[in-house]
Amino acid sequence: MSSDLGKKVREIREAEGLGRQAFCDLIGVPKQTLINVEMGRSGPSGKLLAEVSQAFSKYTLWLMTDQVSEEAGQVSPEIERARRRSRRQARIPSRETGIARWYRGTGNQ
Repeated sequence: MSSDLGKKVREIREAEGLGRQAFCDLIGVPKQTLINVEMGRSGPSGKLLAEVSQAFSKYTLWLMTDQVSEEAGQVSPEIERARRRSRRQARIPSRETGIARWYRGTGNQ
């Protein structure tokens, strides 16, 4: 079970796009502690789980129960990554669209 929690902590960190040091700075634990937890060498302490849950509350239900409730704002790292990909794709217009828009704006139709 503790190695499963360690894997989940790593998934949360990666979904948030954070390196180990930045994640540790946010949750207030030593980097070596995080490494040991993520690698399954030791189980996460209650303090570490509480800090992760406080800093990244949208993952608490998933972290503790393996369940999600999107309507309540409780997601998994997989859902969060999909949301970010979707937002990124929506913001990046295709090159053709950008050129066509520019051309229409020149009055050379």
